[in-house]
Amino acid sequence: MYYDKNLGTRQKALKVNLDRRIYGSFAEIGAGQEVAAQFFKAGGASGTIAKTISAYDMTFSDAIYGVEESGRYVVESRLTKMLHREYNLLQMRLNEKRGAESTFFAFADTVVALNYQKTNEGHGWIGLRFQLQPGAPYNDVVMHVKMLDTENLLQQQALGVVGVNLIYGCYYYYKSPETLLLSLMDDLSPERLEIDMIRFTGPDFVNVDNRLMSLYLVKNGFTNVALFGPDGNVLQPSEALYKRNIVCIRGRFRPVTHVNLDMLENGVKQFLEDPEVNPEKVVVLSELTLHNLKHGQEIDEKDYMDRVNILASLGQTVMISNYQEYYKLVAYLSKITKLKIGLILGMSNLEYIFEEKHYEFLPGGILEAFATLFSRKVKLYVYPMMQADGKLYSCTDFTLPPNQIDLFEYLLANNKLEAIRDFDENLLHIISDNVLAMIKDGIDGWEIMVPTQVARIIKERNLFGYISKTHYTNVSEIVAPASENESNDPSFSF
Repeated sequence: MYYDKNLGTRQKALKVNLDRRIYGSFAEIGAGQEVAAQFFKAGGASGTIAKTISAYDMTFSDAIYGVEESGRYVVESRLTKMLHREYNLLQMRLNEKRGAESTFFAFADTVVALNYQKTNEGHGWIGLRFQLQPGAPYNDVVMHVKMLDTENLLQQQALGVVGVNLIYGCYYYYKSPETLLLSLMDDLSPERLEIDMIRFTGPDFVNVDNRLMSLYLVKNGFTNVALFGPDGNVLQPSEALYKRNIVCIRGRFRPVTHVNLDMLENGVKQFLEDPEVNPEKVVVLSELTLHNLKHGQEIDEKDYMDRVNILASLGQTVMISNYQEYYKLVAYLSKITKLKIGLILGMSNLEYIFEEKHYEFLPGGILEAFATLFSRKVKLYVYPMMQADGKLYSCTDFTLPPNQIDLFEYLLANNKLEAIRDFDENLLHIISDNVLAMIKDGIDGWEIMVPTQVARIIKERNLFGYISKTHYTNVSEIVAPASENESNDPSFSF
């Protein structure tokens, strides 16, 4: 399979049109019929297009596809109904005539583009249901996009391009889902279009792990955030987090230890005590940043999946982000929800946040970053650490340069920071890097530092370099940090 990244949109559409196997229909709601138009303009469309439809009026749309309980039309459930109806119609009306020689497809999108007043954000759901062999079962590729151009016509044009890329990729790059994903942004840029969710299903994609596809979206710059639930199903962040109280813990989780769970349990408990928090609307996120997934300059995909599988076993919803700085994460979450947001972190991360060098590129420096990070609806819950001398170190003991003391006192006085109280001091000696070293070197004793189900999964699946036989017995050379640059903070994640 050859991937030509320079192949233009018109060339792709023409190649599909000239492939007599490929035949199907287009159903597009919102932003015109830009995808179908690309195939019409390329020439030879009669060999590809059985029908196009665009049910703009809500009454017509409901009559054709059914009523949405939510009352919203730019949602995945509407896209699913469109794909189901249009594909079934193809099969019913054309299977006898050309089913033996055609690979049928139904393309659908439901989109809202920039309005005349430019008061909304363009986004939409796009999907393709398709066969790869005549008479074969269908596959689905579904994705959510955000159109970022500042003109309506440009957003429509971008939608047309990504739609052609999807159809072309599904038929010509299906053997390599990662290549298919990469090709979706051909003739586009992240400044024009964001893909924040993609899902592959069907018999030809049984070996595709959509959580790995989510990582590729972030890794390749198609989006800054991807999200999936403990069941492994990918989620569209704006829908999953809309009008929710969000509490987030960031870490390497390599592996998850008792400290991580103690932080999470007590941090969430204090978050729920806040009168602004509705317990029925709380979403808890375990966040992995690209920075924390890298070994050198590369991401170890197996290691990533090991961590994700363990978090899933603990019932965690996982977020992958490209936001190393906390204020950027808060800026993103604050666009989705106006409700209270809580961040759970350790002392080392608090120290990192107050280092002014991280904000030198901002015109307003640290104050500009803090205006976002400590906005009206955000609060930090800080977990203590045990220092090398055995003394407890919490945010009430936080030492700062003179020019930041008043700023820190202001944040404390205004309830923007809070020490996690009911922590288990007996766990503070557990350092995840040391646990990982013990696992790799076959040293006994690491099992008591992690939850029981985590130890079981590591052993059953040989995760993190686990070996069954003990090669070393001298634990003392492992339990101390390997260098003076390592932190004693068990929650350290940078």
